[in-house]
Amino acid sequence: MEVYEKNTDIILENVSDFDLFHTFDCGQCFRWDYENGGFSGVAMGHHLHIFQKDGKFILKDTSLETFNTVWRDYFDFNRDYSLIKAELSKDAVLKDAVTFGSGIRILNQDAFECLISFIISASNNIPRIKKIIALLCENFGEKFSSGGADYYKFPTADTLSALSLDDLSVIRAGFRDKYILAAAKAVKNGQLDLFSLKNASFDYAKSQLLRLAGVGEKVASCILLFGLGKSEGFPVDVWVKRIMEYCYFDGEQTKETISEFASKKFGNLGGFAQQYLFYWARENKIGI
Repeated sequence: MEVYEKNTDIILENVSDFDLFHTFDCGQCFRWDYENGGFSGVAMGHHLHIFQKDGKFILKDTSLETFNTVWRDYFDFNRDYSLIKAELSKDAVLKDAVTFGSGIRILNQDAFECLISFIISASNNIPRIKKIIALLCENFGEKFSSGGADYYKFPTADTLSALSLDDLSVIRAGFRDKYILAAAKAVKNGQLDLFSLKNASFDYAKSQLLRLAGVGEKVASCILLFGLGKSEGFPVDVWVKRIMEYCYFDGEQTKETISEFASKKFGNLGGFAQQYLFYWARENKIGI
């Protein structure tokens, strides 16, 4: 990959295994929107407008320093996806899924933002999840300016833990309010040390997340994968369950059976396999 500055932008050339639509539209993030021919979003406390054109990627109004300290890791550019895709493509089903979603990259998201976002995602749909998170940031996040416009950072655990249920009612998250506050307080008081979980084993990290009210198996797996960098996670919701039953089983299975099957079949590449399968099946209405 070649990286260089041009005026106030960063240009990426010869980037392999990356597509903005594949990456932002596979259900792993909620603060990116398609606008003006590219994707605009706030992540890691920074705003970015990124375009994909003629084999190049243009990161508007950013610096080489910010690219190297924020976006290089966020977009997982230090990982060789060709090796992952080659390994997963040994499976006939995944070969088709990998080919279809060849530009998916797992975003390395802020762990606390990921924790709260996926608590909000439980029993919810994408448009409503995005709306709730937008209201959360607008009401309780730090405002900052970029490119002449105002944006909001994701609120900190300190900020959210000091709120009441009445305060939080403005985001219209319903029954999830109490789970958001409980999670923020657990992080604030040290009951849940997200930083240490990044270096802990997958099973231990998962067990700590499952102690939180509002965090079940699927939500925990998403946090482990997208916020803690643990690629063994294979989130199984109702859609992934149906996809797996259609592709790998003859009849209905429990989520536990599917999780065990995925763990044995995909190993530490389970998270990548899930993303390729979900995007491919959803876009082609396979098993749904």
